[in-house]
Amino acid sequence: MADRRSQAEKATIGLRGLILSGGFEPRMRLSEVSVSAQLGTSRTPLRQALERLVSEGLLERLPSGGCRVASFDLDDVNDAIELRGVIEGTAARFAAERGADPELMVEASDILDGIDEAVRDPDDIDFDTYVVLNARFHTLLSKLAGSALVQREAERICRLPLASPSAFLREQELIPDFMQSLIRAQGQHRAILEAIAAREGARAEALAREHARLARQNFAFLNAADRRLAKRVPGLSLVTAN
Repeated sequence: MADRRSQAEKATIGLRGLILSGGFEPRMRLSEVSVSAQLGTSRTPLRQALERLVSEGLLERLPSGGCRVASFDLDDVNDAIELRGVIEGTAARFAAERGADPELMVEASDILDGIDEAVRDPDDIDFDTYVVLNARFHTLLSKLAGSALVQREAERICRLPLASPSAFLREQELIPDFMQSLIRAQGQHRAILEAIAAREGARAEALAREHARLARQNFAFLNAADRRLAKRVPGLSLVTAN
């Protein structure tokens, strides 16, 4: 049983990677035989992977059977980023109003201390550390709400292409004034955590929603850039014109 689960997880990770890296064209119908061969897996774990990626929104079921790769227009991506902001904002408000777990608050503060250290020198930012700690902070933010439902929905929305907090961080050299935007984002992290600690629910929610909009700005720039860059940004190849 454990081996079957691991094979299905391996197939899911492999297929998700192929889709996000532009290995398939948007709306392309997938052949189970061909994809099985590409991933080096049997049909049973592949079918489990297909079901998982349908639930994540990366694949669509066809009326005639089988699956095709999903496509997203500009509004889809912007809406997904906005929805992440709504969910994270709700998590921040719940954490402030209900009172966040003190141990998680200490952990969040320690993470932000680490980010402060990573961006201390604007001319020599420790970018790899920033990426890791930024992902940890956003994961922890959903936990601070003390709601399994909010945490689950935050995880789900972050699986959509270009909606996660780290979606654009790997292409920092493509975005103007990117290093300054990292410092600005860290300031927003601090403000969110301070609002939670002060039990200011409305402020914490508004700050978290505004923070997500930084991703919309980065998306707008990358989408207007040379489309040959699409394969360098996971998921960008799935975005089609409105």
